[in-house]
Amino acid sequence: MVQYDLPLAELQSYVSSATEPADLDAFWAKTLEQARSHPLDVRWEPFPTGLVAIDTYDVTFPGFDGQPVRGWLHLPRQRDRANSRGLPTVIQYHGYGGGRGRPHETMLWAVAGYAHFVMDTRGQGGRWSVGDTPDPVGSGPSHSGFLTRGIDDPHDYFYRRVFTDAVRAVDAVRSHPELDPERVAVMGGSQGGGISLAVAALHPDVQAV
Repeated sequence: MVQYDLPLAELQSYVSSATEPADLDAFWAKTLEQARSHPLDVRWEPFPTGLVAIDTYDVTFPGFDGQPVRGWLHLPRQRDRANSRGLPTVIQYHGYGGGRGRPHETMLWAVAGYAHFVMDTRGQGGRWSVGDTPDPVGSGPSHSGFLTRGIDDPHDYFYRRVFTDAVRAVDAVRSHPELDPERVAVMGGSQGGGISLAVAALHPDVQAV
């Protein structure tokens, strides 16, 4: 049975006591401006998988500070390439400790007719799915794992880099000629759900979460 801290009626009207820092919007505006000062040089390299229903691309795009971030792009093989509107896209962010994995591990959205972009999480992978993106930025002392890495300074915090990567993944997807820049959704579970919420707040062109 689910256990609640408060009665349901109080939970439905609950407002957190946390306050937004006065410089929050300026902090993220400057962070993303710096990231976008690097050219959006995205590489979409066809990747052989042996699968007959989807086409897969090994993707590299510039994330935080222009650092390379990896991902998979899956497209349904049976698609109308003459459609000027392009495919709607679902961008997936992974749970804690996971990387982009192997191409065959994420096929559902492409088989259903969507473009599916799977972003690698810098520095992670190996806990339950493999990763291919290092985190070259040094952080201060932290507890084991990623949640406290660089937490003493918001400029050095690990998730500042991850959230920036995730926003730039939206930019990358919207630049692809076969994808509809006006129909981009983000999704994820656990850590990936938190990343999705952050990206939806930071990127005005995300249409669904």
